[in-house]
Amino acid sequence: MDIKGQYWTDDDSDGDNESEEFLYGVQGTCAADLYRHPQLDADIEAVKEIYSENSVSIREYGTIDDVDIDLHINISFLDEEVSTAWKVLRTEPIVLRLRFSLSQYLDGPEPSIEVFQPSNKEGFGLGLQLKKILGMFTSQQWKHLSNDFLKTQQEKRQSWFKSSVTIKKFRAGLSIFSPIPKSPSFPIIQDSMLKGKLGVPELRINRLMNRSISCTMKNPKVEVFGYPPSTQVGGHCKNIPTLEYGFLVQIMKYAEQRIPTLNEYCVVCDEQHVFQNGSMLKPAVCTRELCVFSFYTLGVMSGAAEEVATGAEVVDLLVAMCRAALESPRKSIIFEPYPSVVDPSDPKTLAFNPKKKNYERLQKALDSVMSIREMTQGSYLEIKKQMDKLDPLAHPLLQWIISSNRSHIVKLPLSRLKFMHTSHQFLLLSSPPAKEARFRTAKKLYGSTFAFHGSHIENWHSILRNGLVNASYTKLQLHGAAYGKGIYLSPISSISFGYSGMGKGQHRMPSKDELVQRYNRMNTIPQTRSIQSRFLQSRNLNCIALCEVITSKDLQKHGNIWVCPVSDHVCTRFFFVYEDGQVGDANINTQDPKIQKEIMRVIGTQVYTN
Repeated sequence: MDIKGQYWTDDDSDGDNESEEFLYGVQGTCAADLYRHPQLDADIEAVKEIYSENSVSIREYGTIDDVDIDLHINISFLDEEVSTAWKVLRTEPIVLRLRFSLSQYLDGPEPSIEVFQPSNKEGFGLGLQLKKILGMFTSQQWKHLSNDFLKTQQEKRQSWFKSSVTIKKFRAGLSIFSPIPKSPSFPIIQDSMLKGKLGVPELRINRLMNRSISCTMKNPKVEVFGYPPSTQVGGHCKNIPTLEYGFLVQIMKYAEQRIPTLNEYCVVCDEQHVFQNGSMLKPAVCTRELCVFSFYTLGVMSGAAEEVATGAEVVDLLVAMCRAALESPRKSIIFEPYPSVVDPSDPKTLAFNPKKKNYERLQKALDSVMSIREMTQGSYLEIKKQMDKLDPLAHPLLQWIISSNRSHIVKLPLSRLKFMHTSHQFLLLSSPPAKEARFRTAKKLYGSTFAFHGSHIENWHSILRNGLVNASYTKLQLHGAAYGKGIYLSPISSISFGYSGMGKGQHRMPSKDELVQRYNRMNTIPQTRSIQSRFLQSRNLNCIALCEVITSKDLQKHGNIWVCPVSDHVCTRFFFVYEDGQVGDANINTQDPKIQKEIMRVIGTQVYTN
């Protein structure tokens, strides 16, 4: 019998007893090839019992003493907009493939790890990040892990929970994570029994709040015992899960913890971001120099070619924002982050370094970036060669502009907000999953509405990478804060259009009558180019954002000027760009039922089903 590549699925093992015996037992002359360590069998059974029969599949290579264990991580808990921004398929599990020694299991070599989604063939950057994280986790565990050690841990299990709770129900709701040891000399593997010294009264009962676990377990409604969460923000997701139910369950739980917060950690060093305002929507590299060098060699930036081909209008906008910030008299304040770009002629040095800012050299490279219109009309490699001839730093800078964007931006199709009177309309989601979750919780309590936020285009280079923040009484503040500290919004478009036009030395906000006259004039002058132009053709740009804001008592309304002091209560939804002094209708009021209905129509087709 050929047993080199026997592949066991749950369909195989769900059949008669013979198939079960063939998978987990030793049969006749195949014993030498099919010997499996009993701890491996136990760990596989634990995964099936705690999760489901379909959560694990096995492929044995008996003659070479190898086995592939595929663990299926359910990611349906991710929001639709998050999964779209991260380029993952939330309807399909992420597969963790670990290759062990069949006969030695935990006593054998450290397992290799692959992370993939079967239908996600291209651009699975999240898989690279998760593979690196799980590789580091496994390497740390392997220093102290053995079959005997695990067996000892499992002999201690269930000694402290109530006898009235069945083992199966308890397993279904188990979510105990012990703290990460701070001393490097202390073994990283922790056992929940070590916490027994605290005594049961000190344990607290929580509802299962971690959606990544509740969505994959058989019985997510069971209350579980848990230790108080880490006091450090984001610390909980790095806690080491218990080994009570084996290494396979442990690594699945760790992956479930990490996936919802991948955007909060650097894709290279896996440390929390040092950005001023915390995490944003998309995973990104941090600003530490060593990470920048490593990131450049990981191939993550190779996605730039795909971006120019599929999201050219967005790349066009990102370049325009970068140019506006760089040409601003306030560039030393608002051009943040400054690029970290490796010198293509010397990979050991930074051509653009935040610690040694050179705006003139940066401007020269930006001027050599060819228009996106030109890029889409020829081979990307040919275009790159042309840019390299003009300036060897032009293409690396373009890559940085694309890859450093940490918001999700998509050009709206024809079913856009027609009352905004511009063809340059974008879906703009910049909030990280944690903030979006807090926003939705507040929305259920207090409700929400929509309002405009106007800011000069020179400010948006930073906003897309650092988030929409409360700039009152900081160096970022451009206008006064007459109504106190907070994010300024307005339900009336004319007010936000006024703020969007202020910048580059212009500090007088036009009146509503002036905006109406400009709107009427721009819409009566014969247009020299099609209003449906795909790309921006002018450097004279105005822009405003349409935001969703929580209508709690914290929202201060001073007539048509609203101030929200709680940044978590404001989330961007749409972004509108106007050229050559154009403005939209100055009479739009987001509180008009017809306007609200139109906004909800577009949100329904874009935000949740993008």
